[in-house]
Amino acid sequence: MLPITGRNVAVHELIGLEAEVARCTDRKMEGMKGKVVDETRNTLVLEIGGAEKVLPKAACVFRFTLPNGEKAEVCGRMIALAPEDRTKKLMKSLV
Repeated sequence: MLPITGRNVAVHELIGLEAEVARCTDRKMEGMKGKVVDETRNTLVLEIGGAEKVLPKAACVFRFTLPNGEKAEVCGRMIALAPEDRTKKLMKSLV
């Protein structure tokens, strides 16, 4: 697998990354920050202050902090796939 960068973050495992809601159709969710602890086809689960918050992927733009400190924005609609499908489908588009 390729090293994680801002260009390919969508094909990598998101669990464990720090994430922030950069924009969202629900303004109350904007600015929420935490560690990604789970992912489904339609949601990301962030641990925020000891509580888990379920966020809809399709409604948000997420800003991920990568292991190298780089920040990368990803439109939730682009990653609104089951995690195992997302990595396979999006990897094909990178090759």
